[in-house]
Amino acid sequence: MAGRLREARNRAAGPAQDAGTELDLQQYFPYRLARLAEQVSLAVAEVYSERFALTRQEWRVLAILGARTQIATKEIGPLTTLDKMQVSRAVQGLETRGIVSRKHASDDRRELIVSLTSAGRALFRKIVPFALERETRLLAVLTSEEVEVLDRAMRKLSAELT
Repeated sequence: MAGRLREARNRAAGPAQDAGTELDLQQYFPYRLARLAEQVSLAVAEVYSERFALTRQEWRVLAILGARTQIATKEIGPLTTLDKMQVSRAVQGLETRGIVSRKHASDDRRELIVSLTSAGRALFRKIVPFALERETRLLAVLTSEEVEVLDRAMRKLSAELT
C-alpha cells in the first residue's frame, strides 16, 4: 500500500515522462475509490431496500428530508449526487407511497417544495438506527485513529475537488 501511495504522489508531482507508462485500473485511485463507494452503497442498501422497499434514490431523498422540515426539489440533487430526473422519480415514488408531500413554492409556482409526511417521518425514524448500525459495522474494521485519518483525507479530497 505504501508503495502505491508513493507512486500516486510521484504521479501527482507531474506528468509521466515516459509515454509508455501504463495504467493499472485495479490500482488506479479514482477507480478504487469508486468501487469502494459502490460496495459501501450496496452494503447500506440492504438496510433500506430489503426492509423498507426503498430505492437508493428514495433513501437519499428521505435522508435529506429527515434533517429538515422541507426542501426545494432543486436543492436535493447537489446534496445527494442525484440528477434532476432521479430526484423527480424518487420524489414521485415517495409521494405515491405517502412518505412525502409536495407543494408549489409561494414565491415561484414552478418550484416544488418537498416535506416528509407523518408517515415519512416515522419511516425515517425506523430506518436511522439500522443505517447507523450498518455504518458502525462498516467502520469497525478500522481503528479510531484510522477513522479519523479517513475522515480527514475525505474532507481534503472533497475540498480539493470543489
